[in-house]
Amino acid sequence: MRTPDTSPPQGAAQGRTRLGARISARVSARMGAPRRSRTVLGAGLAAALLAPALLSGCGLHSGSIMADDVEPGTIGQGKPLKGADLTVTSKEFTEQIILGQIMGIAFQAAGAKVLDRTGIQGSIGAREAIKSGDADAMYEYTGTAWITYQGNEKPITDPHEQWLAVRDADHKSGIEWLQPGQLNNTYTLTTNEANAKKYGTKNLSDVAAATKRDSPPTLCVETEFSVRDDGLPGMRKAYGMKLPGSRVRKMDAGVIYREVSKGSACTFGEVTATDGRIQAMNLVVMKDDKHFFPNYNAAPEINGKALKKHPEIADVLNPITKKLTNAVAQRLNAKVDVDGDDPHDVALDWLVDEGFVKEG
Repeated sequence: MRTPDTSPPQGAAQGRTRLGARISARVSARMGAPRRSRTVLGAGLAAALLAPALLSGCGLHSGSIMADDVEPGTIGQGKPLKGADLTVTSKEFTEQIILGQIMGIAFQAAGAKVLDRTGIQGSIGAREAIKSGDADAMYEYTGTAWITYQGNEKPITDPHEQWLAVRDADHKSGIEWLQPGQLNNTYTLTTNEANAKKYGTKNLSDVAAATKRDSPPTLCVETEFSVRDDGLPGMRKAYGMKLPGSRVRKMDAGVIYREVSKGSACTFGEVTATDGRIQAMNLVVMKDDKHFFPNYNAAPEINGKALKKHPEIADVLNPITKKLTNAVAQRLNAKVDVDGDDPHDVALDWLVDEGFVKEG
């Protein structure tokens, strides 16, 4: 499995986190929260991992009622969800918690009573909560569903086609997918501005060309990425990278960001595209111009019975999802992981700033 990044966020001010009542003290343990694990689960392994999750109630805590004083802005006009009781959930890392809070606040503005069960540990627990009806809605990633839940090995290059395939396959499981956003929390390589200029790199093909120099750059990666078929081995093959083993260095994700920012030990580093530290450290993301890495586009994943009972959910969430981009995610994630802000406050501020909701 991919090693989680549990190191403290670079530059975060300790003790500055404002703990909202809905998130409680759990947030302090999530600062610098681990990124998504993308392990492809075989049937036997999935069953083995799923059993304890089910025994522990899918990792669900009792949750808490969200009590925001919000009114419709550009979404929720007429309060189409009035009378609805909805439960939102998420996985435990920063981006997921923010997305779960965005969803819950939006539902409240549209008139629903919302139970907050964000922060389930691991993808399997969150998935089972939606599937069983213990939770009604969450933001999920198309790549996670396609590879991890549905057991496919080869990603679909076109993001929309992958979403269609995921949607159609999950319909049989009683799970419905709404339209995806541009937010794509996939793997990528990054470097600092000085090295981007030095090597003339804007995309991974440029990086591959740089590896063929007499003095090639260094590449820092997590241990899991170094052995995954959809990681370093596959990327080397897809782009024809000639980087010698001596120029590849393995380290934890938190160290990668720091060393890439410095630019000496790590010329390039493996990161996830929506991490807030990219923007906070002024790092330059390399475009995956051959579309090697799987797409991890965020889209609402809804329990089928809940959506059938409350089809207005789609009208509430679709405009919000369209606004979710990598740049937006980086900025919101940085507010939590770098500045130490509370995920709920970050979500509410963004919804208000975008005009989706109004504070009462």
